[in-house]
Amino acid sequence: MRHVLALDQGTTSSRALVVAADGRVVGRGQCEFSQHFPQPGWVEHEPEELWQSTLASAREAIAQAGVVPDTIGITNQRETMLLWDRETGRPLDRALVWQDRRTTARCQALRTAGQSEAIYAATGLVLDPYFSATKLEWLLEHKARASGLPMERLAAGTVDTWLIWKLTNGAVHATDPTNASRTMLFDINSLAWSPQLCALFGVPDRILPEVRPSSGDFGLSAAEHLGAAIPIRGVAGDQQAALFGQGCWRAGESKNTYGTGAFLLLHTGPARPVGGQGILTTIACDARGGPAYALEAGIFVAGAAVQWLRDGLGLLGRAPESEEMARALTGNDGVYFVPALTGLGAPAWEPEARGTMVGLTRGTTRDHLVRAALEAMAYGTADVLETMRDVSGAPLDVIRVDGGATTNDWLMQFQADVLGVPVERPAMIETTAIGAAGLAGIAAGVWPTAEAFFGSRSYVRFEPAGAGNPARQGLGGWRRAVRAAVSWARDRDG
Repeated sequence: MRHVLALDQGTTSSRALVVAADGRVVGRGQCEFSQHFPQPGWVEHEPEELWQSTLASAREAIAQAGVVPDTIGITNQRETMLLWDRETGRPLDRALVWQDRRTTARCQALRTAGQSEAIYAATGLVLDPYFSATKLEWLLEHKARASGLPMERLAAGTVDTWLIWKLTNGAVHATDPTNASRTMLFDINSLAWSPQLCALFGVPDRILPEVRPSSGDFGLSAAEHLGAAIPIRGVAGDQQAALFGQGCWRAGESKNTYGTGAFLLLHTGPARPVGGQGILTTIACDARGGPAYALEAGIFVAGAAVQWLRDGLGLLGRAPESEEMARALTGNDGVYFVPALTGLGAPAWEPEARGTMVGLTRGTTRDHLVRAALEAMAYGTADVLETMRDVSGAPLDVIRVDGGATTNDWLMQFQADVLGVPVERPAMIETTAIGAAGLAGIAAGVWPTAEAFFGSRSYVRFEPAGAGNPARQGLGGWRRAVRAAVSWARDRDG
C-alpha cells in the first residue's frame, strides 16, 4: 500500500495527514502557532514557527501511521508573503499574513491612479491589501533596504514556497499557478509573472519563485527532516486544493466552504471566464493537476453569524441547536437577517453595510432570528453562485460543501432547495489536505487518474425540491433585505 503525506499549513495551525492509496487516513498531526498583531490592522507570523509547526505535525502523522510516505503534497494559507536571504535561509522579517491591512493606503493610491482595470485584466483580482503584491512591496521597501543585502541574495514567496525551500534545504525555490495567481503579480492569461506588474510594485522578477505545475516535481525533502528523502509532487493554495479534493475539476462543478465566512469557487474549465461584479477569477486545477480557471468569491460572515447569536446575544447555547430551532418553524414568516457585521462582500461589495434584521413583529421569536441566520448562509451563497453563472455563462450543476456548518442537515437541504441543484457533503470533510494529497499522489503514481483518487470518496446528497418551493421563493425577500442594508449604508443625509 502506497501513502501520501499531505501538509496543510493554515492561518492558525499546521496540520498533516497520511493518506493511504485506498483513501483511508492512517495518520494525523496538528500544531498551533502564534499570531502577532504589532499594530491595528497588522497581522504577522514568524516564518520559523510556520516551518517548525509544519515539521512537528508531519512527524506526528508519520509516527502515527507507522509508514514512510511515498510522496508529499502541500497546501497553504494563500496571499501570505515572506522574504528571506538565499545564502543563510534567514527571513528578513515576519511573514505578512493575508489578513494584514497595512497597505490599504497604497491600494487606494493605485485605484486613484487608475490601475484597477489593468490589474484585473492581468490577474483577475481586485486591488486590495488582501493580495500579496503590496505586502512584498512593503517588505522590500522597509526590510530589504534596511538589511543592506544585494537583491540577488533575496528570495520571496508565499507559504508554500517557504515550506518547499525548507524541506529541500534551499535546493528548490518554486510555487504553483494557484498560489501565484493570488499574488497580483501573475498574469493568468499567459501563466507567467507579469513584467508590467513587477515594475509597478517594484519587485525584481529574479526574487520570485519558479512556477511549476500543481501536480508536478518540487524536489526532494531532505532525509533529515522526515526520516527519508521524499519527493514533493503536489502544491496548491488552500481553496483550490479543497476544490480539487471535492472532485471539482470540470466546468460547472463548485464547492463552498462554510466556516467563519464562506469561500465559493466555481470551476469554469480551460478558458478564462468573463468575471466582474466583484467576482474574482483565479487559477484552479484540471483532472491532471494542470492549470484551469475558476471564479471565486468570499462571503465575509457565515458561521460567524450563528456564533454572534450564541455568544453575543445568548439566543442559543450551542451552534448545533440551530438546526432544531430552524425545524421548529414552518417558514421564516418574513424575517430576514443580512449578516453584514463586517460589511458586504460579493456581489454587493458595500464595506459600510452593517447587520440588518427586517420583518420583525410581535410574533417574532428567537427561533426566527436563528433560522434567519442559517437562511442567510444559503441565500448569500445563491446570490454569489448565480452571479458567477450569469457573468461567465458557466453552468452550475452541483455544489459540494465542507466546513463546520455542513453538519446541519436542515441547512444543506435548504441550500439545495434555494439553488435548485444537488448539494453533496463528503464523509471526509478535510478536503483541503485531501486535495493536496490527490495532486501529489496522481503525479507520483499512487493513483493513476483523478477518478481513481476520487473513487474512494463517499457523499451524502441533498436533492433540491421543485422550482416553486418556499426556499426558492424566499430569494425575493432576501434580496429586498440586502437592498435595505445597502441603502442604509449609502444614505448619509439623515
